Order: sequence, then structure tokens, then C-alpha cells
Amino acid sequence: MIRLSFLTVLTLLAFAGNSLLNRMTLADALISAEAYAAIRLGGGALALSLMVSLSRQSFDWLAKGSVVGAVSLAVYAIGFSYGYLWIEAGLGALLLFGVVQVTMFTAALMARQEAISVSRWIGTGIALTGLALLLLPGSVAPSPLFAAMMVASAIAWGFYTLAGKNATSPLASTAANFVFAAIVSLVAWLIVALLPAAGSAPTPMTAKGIALALTSGIVTSAMGYALWYLILPQLRTTTAALAQVTVPVITAVGGMILLGEALTLNFVIAAALVLSGVAFSLRR
Repeated sequence: MIRLSFLTVLTLLAFAGNSLLNRMTLADALISAEAYAAIRLGGGALALSLMVSLSRQSFDWLAKGSVVGAVSLAVYAIGFSYGYLWIEAGLGALLLFGVVQVTMFTAALMARQEAISVSRWIGTGIALTGLALLLLPGSVAPSPLFAAMMVASAIAWGFYTLAGKNATSPLASTAANFVFAAIVSLVAWLIVALLPAAGSAPTPMTAKGIALALTSGIVTSAMGYALWYLILPQLRTTTAALAQVTVPVITAVGGMILLGEALTLNFVIAAALVLSGVAFSLRR
């Protein structure tokens, strides 16, 4: 149990790291959103492919992926990148994991795969109330277009997580999904690159932007998602959803440390509600 809790926390830190790296890169226009997604997934695919190939004698691991896993991962990464063009790190994580929780709870109810207790509903309500506080004065509401992109990304991540519940070989499944998702995102990058510019200069491709995209792809994405697929079979669907609600809080803390964002009373109250709500939901 202690090992599972430790690995879950480590995974959630990786998720928060993705938000911070993505926002840090795109806010400063170090690279385009589509290029970031393609390089991120490509770097992750190469790292995972090397790892899984060293442990196997053939490339049969490519069959371990799934259409749902690969497509949802590609949609998530592309929507995630575009959403963070104009959405702050903490708010983006709020939208992402708030919708992820709704998606996974809905899936659990439709599949009737597990009973959701009253305490879990109450705890979820407390946690979502805390997340909603992050949208009160002091935050800037995102534009509908970029919010919609983040919501699409969240729904895709929910499906990617659900696909991981059935993964029998976590590392191989993650590697295969990354390879196919990287191909999809590369095609999307090429299509956007071939489209005529709409009255604005193209975003430059900087070395720092590439480095941050690779860091996100290899470290916080590839390693983080492989770890996520490893622990998912041991978590209930609603537990996995609730755990991810803490990511916006972790992201906000990272934003304060790395991006110089101020600590506010609003954030302290919101964080307390989120963490207490999750703790209440998970109590036995």
C-alpha cells in the first residue's frame, strides 16, 4: 500500500510537471504548439522504444498498444499544447483534471463496474468546490476556444486512462501508444506547417523550446505515463480520477516556485478543500 501511494504521488508530480513545462514553453513562444506536441510525443516514443526493445527480443511489443490508447494520447497532447497557448498553468490543470474526473466517473457509472459510495460523492463535491475557487477573482477566465481545446484534451486523457486499466504489459503498451500517437501528431504538425499563415509570422523553433519539449516527452510524459499504466490496474476507476484532482494544486505550487506566482488566501483555501475532499473520498 505504501509503495502504491508513493508511485501514485510520483506520477501526479509528473503530470503537474507536464503542465508547467508546456506553459513555460508556449507562453514565451519558444516553439509552436503543434511542434511541441510532436517533439514531446516523438521524444517519449524514442525513449520508451529503446527501453522496451532492450527487454524484448522482437518488436512484438508494438501490438500491445490500442487504437483508443494511441488516438486519445495524440488528441490529448495536441489539445493540451494548444490550450496552454493562452491558459495559465494552474487554470489549465484545473480544466484538464476537473473534466477528467467527470469523464471517468461517468464511465464508471455507465459500465456499472463499481459502486460509488455516498462519502465518495461528498468528497468529490468538496474537491470540485475547491477547484472552482481557483476561478474566482484573481484568475483570468480562458477564452472559449482554448478552454474547449483543454476540455477535448481532458476527455481524451480520461479515455487514455480508462484504456490503461486493461493494460497487461504497462511499459510495452505505453511505448506502442506513444509510437502511434507520435506519428499522428507529426502528420498534424506537417499539415499545419503547409497551411498558409493567417497574417502572422510563424513561431520560431528555438533550442530551448525543443529541449523543454524533449524533457516533457522523455521524463514527465514517457516515464510518468508508463508508471501510470503500471499502477492503474491496482486503482479503482474513481480512485484514479480523484487522485488526479490534486494535480492543479501541485501545478499551482510549482507555478509559484518556478514562475514567481504569488501565494493567495484564495489558493490556500482551495488547496485545503481539494486535499480534504480527496482524503474524505478515499477513507474506508
